[in-house]
Amino acid sequence: MALDETMVTARKGWSDGLTKMHWKILLGSFLGWIFDGYEALTLIVVMVPLLHTVLTPAQSVTPTFYAGLLLGMTLLGWGIGGLVGGVLADYLGRKKVMMWSVFLYAVFSGVTAAADDFWTLCALRFLIGLAMGSEWSTGIALVSETWPERARAKGAGFLQSGYGWGTFLAASIWYGLSSLNPLGSDTWRLMFMIGAVPAIFVLYLRLSVKESEKWMEAVKNRQWIDSNDTRTPSAEHRDGKRPFPLAYLFRKPESRRRTLLALVLSVVTSVGWWAISTWLPVHAVAIAKAQGVADATAWGPRVSIAYTVGAIVAYTVAGFIVDAIGRRAFISLSFVGCFVMTIVTYGWVESVGTMLYVAPVNGFFTLGCAYVWMAIYPAELFPSSVRASAISLIFNGARLLAWVFPIIAGEMIRSFGGASEAALTIGCIYLVGILVPWLMPETSNQALPD
Repeated sequence: MALDETMVTARKGWSDGLTKMHWKILLGSFLGWIFDGYEALTLIVVMVPLLHTVLTPAQSVTPTFYAGLLLGMTLLGWGIGGLVGGVLADYLGRKKVMMWSVFLYAVFSGVTAAADDFWTLCALRFLIGLAMGSEWSTGIALVSETWPERARAKGAGFLQSGYGWGTFLAASIWYGLSSLNPLGSDTWRLMFMIGAVPAIFVLYLRLSVKESEKWMEAVKNRQWIDSNDTRTPSAEHRDGKRPFPLAYLFRKPESRRRTLLALVLSVVTSVGWWAISTWLPVHAVAIAKAQGVADATAWGPRVSIAYTVGAIVAYTVAGFIVDAIGRRAFISLSFVGCFVMTIVTYGWVESVGTMLYVAPVNGFFTLGCAYVWMAIYPAELFPSSVRASAISLIFNGARLLAWVFPIIAGEMIRSFGGASEAALTIGCIYLVGILVPWLMPETSNQALPD
């Protein structure tokens, strides 16, 4: 009889038992991440016409600096907003913080369409970053705490794919708008007007998505436990004053160790992507110009779309791969792929035709696998009472370091002698990501710590 029950369990598919509410929660978090992806890439793809409109003649002498400053302020706001949003989600709930996050960045995006000088635009990008930073961690915590164990990694991977779809949407819409150019030099403003649409989505969140029962139970039972404590909170934990979540992550050796190692991996991911992969469109255009290809600038968005397609594929299949080979092996092999593709992309490719094939593979690793682990693994390292804070710290903490890279990118390229040389040098950071996962615990086939 026991053998028969085991065989029945083994035959169950990963999606068996998922209810409409599970899918609604995933859809809500997924759509929120689509909007984040759209907003993040929009600034990059419209950067040239945007700066042409808002920079004064004196500022136009150094456009690279001002472009980097806009990206850097977005990242800085994203990092700070993520930390604040994660803490608020642990205190106030996942659903409420997600709703306010989506609503605020939609409003600020719409206002951005009317910006007419650089410093107003810069302030708005910081505010958009603050709002965007809160959305991801709340969505990840919500899906992780509501989806069953056998489907949790797949659900997190599907959620993360929303970012890829958002960037794909932004690249595709801009490709069409820049071709039609309906508002002339102000066509870029339409991209931010479209970014205001998510405000309507808040109504869906309010009516269709339920709060995490795990979080509500953890707060009700005062489960202020550490990652390596027992599953049942002690009387000291239950009766004591609730510790500040971010401080609590560093209170005991095991949670401190997990937090710091995960932060190192997050820094590897963020530095690698922002300081290397964002140069890909510029690199593609430079190759096209060197080849004498007609309409060389069009190769930037083409390669960006191909790159994003590779990331979407990675997000979609990552949950299945990570369950098959384990969390640590997946993360380590992901950074192997990032390192190899950096060498291939910037060291070997000499034609834009070849780049169209290489870009999606690069995107599969540097934007796909290198980020999706943060949607799956950190949630399994920390309990519900501090989970959103931990996820936020790991995902957004790296941005508090990486935000300077866009600002100094131009100087870095000049210092290294070109984008290719800079990318190949900085790409060595991926070697750290290959080694660090083996110092961390394996969480495959384990229930969430609560």
